[in-house]
Amino acid sequence: MTRTGDDAPELPIKLDSTSNGEFAPVPLDAAARHARALALEAVGEGARRLGQSRRSYLVSLLGAAASLGAFNRAFAAAGRQGGSYAVPEEARFELAAAHEALAGDEFIFDVQLHHVNPQGAWRQRATPDAFRSMPKAGCGLADPIECLSSGALLKDVFMDSDTAMGVLSHVPGGLETNPLDFEAAGATRDSANALDGTERLLLHGRCMPTLAGELEGMDAQAARFKPAAFKTYTQFGPPGGPAGFFLDDERHGRPFIDKARALGVKNIAVHKGLAFGQRGYEFSTSRDIGPAARKHPDMTFLIYHAGFDTSVKEGPYDPNARAGVDVLVRSMLDAGRPGNVYAELGSTWRFVMRNPEQAAHLLGKLLKTFGEDRVLWGTDSIWYGSPQDQIQAFRAFQISPEFQEKYGYPALTPALKRKVFGLNAARVYGLKPDALRPRLAKDPVQKRKAEYLNDPRPSFATYGPRNRQEFLALRRLQGGIP
Repeated sequence: MTRTGDDAPELPIKLDSTSNGEFAPVPLDAAARHARALALEAVGEGARRLGQSRRSYLVSLLGAAASLGAFNRAFAAAGRQGGSYAVPEEARFELAAAHEALAGDEFIFDVQLHHVNPQGAWRQRATPDAFRSMPKAGCGLADPIECLSSGALLKDVFMDSDTAMGVLSHVPGGLETNPLDFEAAGATRDSANALDGTERLLLHGRCMPTLAGELEGMDAQAARFKPAAFKTYTQFGPPGGPAGFFLDDERHGRPFIDKARALGVKNIAVHKGLAFGQRGYEFSTSRDIGPAARKHPDMTFLIYHAGFDTSVKEGPYDPNARAGVDVLVRSMLDAGRPGNVYAELGSTWRFVMRNPEQAAHLLGKLLKTFGEDRVLWGTDSIWYGSPQDQIQAFRAFQISPEFQEKYGYPALTPALKRKVFGLNAARVYGLKPDALRPRLAKDPVQKRKAEYLNDPRPSFATYGPRNRQEFLALRRLQGGIP
């Protein structure tokens, strides 16, 4: 009997309930479970017809094409036709057709990557068996947290996906509870970057202004690590202290922005949406983005997750919405759509892949509001394993002509997707892709990848919590902080 839950065999395009650890996993609905079931059947049929092993079929582009084609059939049967994956039927049997639909040569710059430091101070609170119930407990290593290390990140992102560059970001919390400390992040950057100065990874600094000493700590970060941006979480507040802050307030928001400016860091990355819980929930919404951007026109604001809330089903723009992407849209419209704000798709795109109608509305609204030059590609990997499935799904995704006409959404052209995949972020971070490409093509990472592709071994696994039990276990390890 075909398994359709989160314990089903992995597919090259993953539909599951995995969370990035910042929000409680949301189970798949009936349509998404049906999509998984059809994809498993399509993969099996394709492998049999071509006389290939299941593994060989999955590793090739044929497996991805079969999966996306099956998703289309399931979602169409459920009446979700606002968007679809443009994959021809023959692509699951003909490699040339699959390549035409799903391969690409875009400059892919992932602005939201994570890993953990297995030797970090954050583990001191954990008991020896604390990780037995976690998703990677069966990864084959004596210490399962090693499967979330820098080595795993480099394999999943640079070996098993088309990603060219990335930004290594942080998670909320104080220094003693943070799974990725600055020293480990700096070491990962150094291991990915070439001796000639070619960079594969940039770094974020971090600041939680509601914690004592955090503003002062920005000086040392800027001096030692030269961060490309400072990242903050407005819904973060310590026990007994403020539950959060807004970027446009005078107590925490403005001092944080002023400090970044004084240190010569003009990019502010802020987590919006993906609420941690009821405490600080109001601060997870994006009502402050437009006013803050208008107050600080010399700074650039990168809105991580684009304000997406898993409890809100994205539809046509609702000016009265109290949560979700519409709050970000309203904040931008009320402020006159300031040009120094960018919307980022980490975790957001992956979540709406399970509902193409919701995906069409979400992407359509962001592109209408921000324009095709100010939407950024991010995947929140390593929590979801390799980001290759997110890349392939985005390459193939189209907003229906009906939705384009009815709501004024743009067509997702190859040129637009190139901008989202990396050209927009390159501009934000002062990079020149045309100059970088020749150097990246011959750096040590690319040489390793060329050898690896002789016998690629992607796992198709996800690493983040898949259910509430795993989510709560992870939260306990971090002292109640996501």
